[in-house]
Amino acid sequence: MMAGSDLLPHGALKGVKVLDLTRILAGPTATQLLGDLGADVIKVENPSTGGDDTRQWGKSVAEGADLTPYFMAANRNKRSLALDIAHAEGQAIIRYLAQQADVLVENFKPGGLAKYGLDYASLRESCPRLVYASISGYGQTGPNREKPGYDLMAQGYGGMMSLTGEPDGAPMKVGVGVADVMCGMYATIGILSALRHRDLTDEGQQVELSLVDAQIAWLINEGVSYLNTGQKPLRRGNEHPSIMPYGTYETSDGHVILAVGNDSQFRRFMAFLSLEGLAEDDRFATNPARLEHRDALNEILKPALRRFSTQQVIDGMEAAKVPVGPVKTLDQVFETDQVDAREMVVTMHSGDTPLRLLGNPLKFSRTPVTYRKSPPKCGADSDEILSSDTPFKDD
Repeated sequence: MMAGSDLLPHGALKGVKVLDLTRILAGPTATQLLGDLGADVIKVENPSTGGDDTRQWGKSVAEGADLTPYFMAANRNKRSLALDIAHAEGQAIIRYLAQQADVLVENFKPGGLAKYGLDYASLRESCPRLVYASISGYGQTGPNREKPGYDLMAQGYGGMMSLTGEPDGAPMKVGVGVADVMCGMYATIGILSALRHRDLTDEGQQVELSLVDAQIAWLINEGVSYLNTGQKPLRRGNEHPSIMPYGTYETSDGHVILAVGNDSQFRRFMAFLSLEGLAEDDRFATNPARLEHRDALNEILKPALRRFSTQQVIDGMEAAKVPVGPVKTLDQVFETDQVDAREMVVTMHSGDTPLRLLGNPLKFSRTPVTYRKSPPKCGADSDEILSSDTPFKDD
């Protein structure tokens, strides 16, 4: 949070009411972002299944609670309503809440809510101002619309795994559910855009996206390169397809990241290694030449860098103004002064149990992110919501 007397005690989305019918990661990521920005979020969970699937994905960190790290990662700033929408009473409550809401977010299989009368077509007439966001594995249209979608499937089907891993190794997923997270971020952008349109025209709409579509969209340069050249990209481990040298290199005591982005940086890098002659070698003098002779350059760089410790390389490259960095483990990440200065760890509580959570990276000069409510137990707020004449509070 940015310091200063001009900060307002609420987020930019104060007054926005969100009905959250999502579970697992993509949808909850989007609704947590909206909650962090000040929206009031009611998370609807099925009590007969124990609520959000991720409440069972790991061990709870609070005794007597259903708060796993996976669940906590995407469910703060929400109130939990335990409700079974398979029953007529549950459906009636959702319709009532939808009429009070600005946004409804769901990630059922395409058509899954129609049998309950809770799909967009069924709610549109009674909720004309509602922004209705639908997230699915493959989208509401297309031959794969009926298939379930998980992060791993999206990374595989959308091509990301074919790009990730060592050249001679197996296709590899990213270490966390990044397809889910990026889909949630795209969903948030879509929801905010639709809210802007609604505020200007009084007209709601459906925002629809899929894990696979979102994953294909962030193939970025590799996807565009294939579309325009027809050449399938290769797995290169940590190396870059268009910049050389750029990757992770072994040192005498670990590994270091180097990102030598231009020819002048390469000359300074060679001076540090006492290999100045390579900067004048036609094979290596320019980035296109270095790409063409990637293997030959690595055969020289790898043993040269192993003569230095990680810290020696970092100190030398920083002095030479060549991009460099360490490969930190999580214990090292969370011990850094940078994490503390940027407030990237926040502490909330479940009863007397402290919950350490990842901070929101957004910083605002007037309407900062707020951390108002810790991840809830399943159904923790049901009585409050169902007994209130105004289910969404105007905080």
